Amino acid sequence: MQSRTSAPRTGRPRSAAADAAILEATRAALVELGWSKLTLGDVATRAGVAKTTLYRRWAGKNELVVDAVAVLFDELELPDRGSLAADIEGVVLQFAAILGRPEAKTALMAVVAESTRDEPLRERIRTSIVDRQKRLVLEGRARATARGELPPESDPAAAARTADLIFDMVAGAVVHRTLVSAEPADEEWVRSFTRVLLLGLKGATGQD
Repeated sequence: MQSRTSAPRTGRPRSAAADAAILEATRAALVELGWSKLTLGDVATRAGVAKTTLYRRWAGKNELVVDAVAVLFDELELPDRGSLAADIEGVVLQFAAILGRPEAKTALMAVVAESTRDEPLRERIRTSIVDRQKRLVLEGRARATARGELPPESDPAAAARTADLIFDMVAGAVVHRTLVSAEPADEEWVRSFTRVLLLGLKGATGQD
């Protein structure tokens, strides 16, 4: 199923409360019904809005579900815990906790599976979830550089590649641990993972 391209719409201003209700209803419907049985009509009923309200905001089910997932990951924050290692551990624990929620797990697995045959959906996942959450890597690197824990990167292209690699390593490891292996990403695992990540990161930047 191909995603329809969202087009700019005019009319009444969007209601933040209605959007939140719709996204929450989408996640609840996914947990209860699964991807194949989820319909915009059911979501509208659960959210207490007209079906036309959904179509004014989202072109179809794919876009709606991605946005419902993206909002959950927007809750992630990089805590300032005094060191790069502690900061990484803090955000990874948050990430694992979100993935442990039934609505996040079900929605993410559904959109990833559907995106294997839907390139527009894959692109929406990249822009709405992946690219938005790379902010955490950039923020963490800037903070570590200011502390003197990592050297500054003078090459913007190299810095961007490093940020992509760090994000892929963190996201890939945590998603695999929690959703594929179905093992807990507890504090002990997160500490071990962080040590391995930092060894690679410091080696890549030439630190002893």
